[in-house]
This record gives sequence, structure tokens and C-alpha cells, in this order.
Amino acid sequence: MKDDSLLLIPNILKVFLENGQIKSFTFDSRTTVRDVISSLQDRLSLRYIEHFALVLESGGLEQKHEFYLLQETQPLSHVVERTYFQGMKCLFRICFFPKDPADLLRRDPAAFEYLYIQVLLPSHIPWGSGNCTKV
Repeated sequence: MKDDSLLLIPNILKVFLENGQIKSFTFDSRTTVRDVISSLQDRLSLRYIEHFALVLESGGLEQKHEFYLLQETQPLSHVVERTYFQGMKCLFRICFFPKDPADLLRRDPAAFEYLYIQVLLPSHIPWGSGNCTKV
């Protein structure tokens, strides 16, 4: 199996973070994208998550990256069913850039640090590459 596949074990979702960590979530038919985002908020000590979203990434090193922004009400089981065989990765990203990053730093230093890692440090997904589609 590919090590970057969206799902390796039934009812377990792997979410890739910008710092290279992977967080795993068990889910059932009632678990939504919002549940995962809320759990990540707690695990990462984030106060404000309005800038964050779960995103599916398709495309490899040689391919153009495409991103699919997941709706918060979407059940995880539907996400996995539609994407498992397409080799996508689930990422936790800042998708809605803050109007004032300095204000984000004052309000939520942990969220600002996540933004910093995502924007300034080398990443497997450069800003502006690929397309983002809402699903």
C-alpha cells in the first residue's frame, strides 16, 4: 500500500499537518469534517479556526496538484468512499488567509505559527500551485 493513501485501516482517517506530523481519526457514519477540525483545534491548541479547513490533495511529484476544499457538514465516510481509490491525501491547512496576520499573532499564536510553517517553510505543496475546488 502507498504510505500517502487517505485510508489504510477501515474507519481511520489520516490527516497530514504542515509540520510533517500525521494525526489519525476514527470515524463512523455520523462523523463530519467539522468534527475532525474541532478535534484538531483541541490537539493543536488553536483558539481560532476560521482560517482552517480540511483539503484533499491529488497529484504526485510529477503531476499538477489539485485541491478539494471539504465542506464542514460533509460526512467523513463519504469523503473516504469517493477518494480512497484515487490516492488522495487529507491535509489540514490554512485556506482562508487572514486580513491582518499580526492580529492573528496577537489573538492566536499557535494558529499564526501554523500559518508561518505553511507559508514560509519548504512544503510539498507550494502556494499557488494547482487548483482548489469546493466539494
